[in-house]
Amino acid sequence: MPCKVQYTTLLPSLSGGIITASLFKVDIKTLKGVGEKKATIFKKLGISSIGDIFYFFPRTFEDLSKVYLIDEAPINENCCIKASVVSPVSKNIYRNGLTVYKAKVSDGFSYMTVTFFNNKYIVNKLKINSEYYFWGKVNALIGAKEMSSPSIYTTDQINKLHPIYPQAENLSSRQIENAIKQAFLLLPDEITDTLPLDIRKKYNLCPLRFALENIHFPKNHEDLNKAKRRLIFEEFLILNLSFKQLKFSITNNNTSTLVISEDYSEDFFRLLSFDLTSSQKKVIDECLNDMKSGKAMNRLIQGDVGCGKTIVAAALAYTVIKENAQVAFMAPTELLAQQHFSYLKDLFKGSTESIDIEVLCGSTSKKEKNRIKDNLMLGNVNIVVGTHALLEDNVIFKNLGLVITDEQHRFGVNQRKRLISKGSTPHIVTMSATPIPRSLALVLYGDLDISTITEMPKYKKPIDTFVIDNQKRESALLFIKKALSLGRQAYIVCPLIEESETLQLTSAIDYTKKLRETSPLKDYSIGLLHGKMNSFEKNEVMQQFLEKKIDVLVSTTVIEVGIDVPNASVIMIENAERLGLSQIHQLRGRVGRGAFKSFCILVSDKLDNDQVCKKLAIISQTNDGFKIADSDLKLRGPGDFFGTRQHGAIKLKSLKLLNDLDILTDVKSAAEDILDDDPLLEKSENRFLKVIISKSTLIN
Repeated sequence: MPCKVQYTTLLPSLSGGIITASLFKVDIKTLKGVGEKKATIFKKLGISSIGDIFYFFPRTFEDLSKVYLIDEAPINENCCIKASVVSPVSKNIYRNGLTVYKAKVSDGFSYMTVTFFNNKYIVNKLKINSEYYFWGKVNALIGAKEMSSPSIYTTDQINKLHPIYPQAENLSSRQIENAIKQAFLLLPDEITDTLPLDIRKKYNLCPLRFALENIHFPKNHEDLNKAKRRLIFEEFLILNLSFKQLKFSITNNNTSTLVISEDYSEDFFRLLSFDLTSSQKKVIDECLNDMKSGKAMNRLIQGDVGCGKTIVAAALAYTVIKENAQVAFMAPTELLAQQHFSYLKDLFKGSTESIDIEVLCGSTSKKEKNRIKDNLMLGNVNIVVGTHALLEDNVIFKNLGLVITDEQHRFGVNQRKRLISKGSTPHIVTMSATPIPRSLALVLYGDLDISTITEMPKYKKPIDTFVIDNQKRESALLFIKKALSLGRQAYIVCPLIEESETLQLTSAIDYTKKLRETSPLKDYSIGLLHGKMNSFEKNEVMQQFLEKKIDVLVSTTVIEVGIDVPNASVIMIENAERLGLSQIHQLRGRVGRGAFKSFCILVSDKLDNDQVCKKLAIISQTNDGFKIADSDLKLRGPGDFFGTRQHGAIKLKSLKLLNDLDILTDVKSAAEDILDDDPLLEKSENRFLKVIISKSTLIN
């Protein structure tokens, strides 16, 4: 995270005087060409100030360093062609409102057509006999070649590596690029570097100003790679130092007020109608040994979808309650919190102990909240399950002994610290159903000891997974219809909520309408769930699905985590190629949670692409989440792997730049070097790191 005190420049004040201001405090709308309207769009991209825009990195680069002749250009691959316009731009309007513009260009040896859609400005932009650089994919037509919607550069605009930025509606990559160029005019030639000089020298890191310039406008690949390395290194170093300082504070104040004197696991096991796996029992033992030691436990439990982490957490909660302490169980969403609440209520029904369980969420009524908070303070509540509402200042425990957070990657270190502060050094268990290779887990969960559930319960049946193209969708819907006729239920997942002009993917809203009106499923009840619905609406839809009032639930990826409907036996995922393997695996885990044989159908119109076929073949051949995570990492690299929401609450701006895990080893060593020499970061050379960590939103 950038240090918000470092980039200062002289700006003219409204009165005509001169002021010195941090560029992180100067509104983005003060840039030339950015008015109120564009500033609002920039803010949607997370850019509120001029300082923020330096850290809005390109998603890719157009490599114009190699220029092809038309005849030699690779087919269906991005490339650069230098050519002159040899015909006027023609215009054709079609009935559906589409306007197509075409022009013929030549490199002096061959000809090619360039085509543009609904772009009226192209008529004046392309001038006959003028030379341009065209960047895009060449398509081979019968007896001709064509490039659709290419980027166009004049000779004076050409950069060998041209940045392309993530776009928003009504804000193009070119407009973002221009705003960044304006921002650089305000950036002083000399800026304070956040990293100590000896760290920069030891790990061969370029200065910060060089990194910022060359992450946006590199002269060559070498400078771009230097910039990437520096920015990745800095953010992961801050993350690592944050984790290590948290662990340092825990180990230096780690005497827990709750020392487990007796293991009540066997009593808990008698409540169950099934046997736990040896792996589950091993993890329970590891946790209880921590809690018996007199030191505060700080442990991550990770395991595959459906491996039974919640029952492990319940076993630990049971022992803690028997020791007269309270348990806080925090989930990332109200849906998941309500589910855990219902599950624990049912689970502890047969207990001879009177175990009081409450649920506290944002939507809980004020009267109910006050009742629950009063009882928590009096010690009458044994387990409280909730969302971020548990973090409120007026949620006070009488004797908090165990904190459990579910879906660890959705919460930051600072959120956990706030919940932990509500007790006198309580034990901490965090859970994740997102299998992550150990090398990455050590970076993401640097302050935690790690326990892994490696076995699946015997009753857990593998899910058969099939990959189909769009032409077989009707057959897939008939397959779902057969499952519904047997009394089962199904999910259909669509990546987007509404139609997008930039990504023509299936829209959940329109898809639902078509299913209800014209599909083989039209006689069944079809519901819709998406992230833009409020909590009440989401809970209402999920309750109806649980009660079988809805047969088919069309949803965005909001169902990825935690929702448990045992009667659902089929999930169909549209545009599966757009999702990461680990995310598909999480979605697949929504079925196969009951006694019925379950199926996953992956639909893609990109099966003519070798990479897509290879990727979807992996998920169809195994149900092992750890193998899938390893394959995901190899296929897409660390940056994209994390980018599937693996990082959750950890907001690393340089994440997409990461392509090599080796740098993380250097980061780990650097963090150890710094803290061995200066544990509290009190030395002058570390002052900026200390400021950044204290203000960081990376892990909030």
